[in-house]
Amino acid sequence: MKKIVLIAVAFLMVSACKTNPFTGKSTLNFYSNSQMFPMAFAQYDQFLESNKVVKGTSEAEMIQRVGQRIASAAERWLDANGYPGYLKDYKWEYNLVQDETVNAWCMPGGKIVFYTGILPITQNETGVAVVMGHEVAHALADHGAQRMSAGTLQQIGAVAGNVAIQDPEKRNIFNQAYGIGSQVGVMLPFSRSHETEADRIGLQIMAIAGYDPSEAAELWKRMKAKSGGQAPPEFLSTHPSNDTRINNLTAWAPAAKQEARKFGVTSFK
Repeated sequence: MKKIVLIAVAFLMVSACKTNPFTGKSTLNFYSNSQMFPMAFAQYDQFLESNKVVKGTSEAEMIQRVGQRIASAAERWLDANGYPGYLKDYKWEYNLVQDETVNAWCMPGGKIVFYTGILPITQNETGVAVVMGHEVAHALADHGAQRMSAGTLQQIGAVAGNVAIQDPEKRNIFNQAYGIGSQVGVMLPFSRSHETEADRIGLQIMAIAGYDPSEAAELWKRMKAKSGGQAPPEFLSTHPSNDTRINNLTAWAPAAKQEARKFGVTSFK
């Protein structure tokens, strides 16, 4: 059994290499688009069927318009940087859902939802572009598949430990320590790194789409005010702290504008 577990881990690690076009780095990803996208598309459709999708309003039309501009900007960047056809399997969709939750999310393959509860924070089209850029970036960087891959390794590690440790008491201690350690020491930092990466990629593509990346930090200042300081400590969170995001976005905005200039974008809304 030990050998089987080790062989499985070795096989997964060898097959895990996929390059993130925006960073040039290899990523932990065992799952292809052909595996991930059909599942995501089906789950997205089920979600829409069981929730109130807002149609025909100026806000719903804004979500569609911004999403299309951001996705088009991403494709322009990918084509210009040697990744033509990267988005061929993506099926972009942008829906506004009636819900007071202050959130938006994206499924693999480009299926995006904005809740109406986030619109008072975004305030305008540029604010929507900040959030949309972030969500589109998650799809571009295959973060959903990477999270599933990390979860698979976490499960294999637990199985390996339970196989290796025969004593029941020691096994219980291992399971408790492994559960906490792998979550706080590995999974949560992994998730935070994805959020930071999506912030940076999103800033770049919103600028190429003609939206002012300087507004990203302003949005997160509003998000911080909305939270009222109730967020958990960063090391126990799936997301970077508001202050970390504000500082990062402020620092990255000039480079995002510079990248946009390569595509002829010199003014921003």
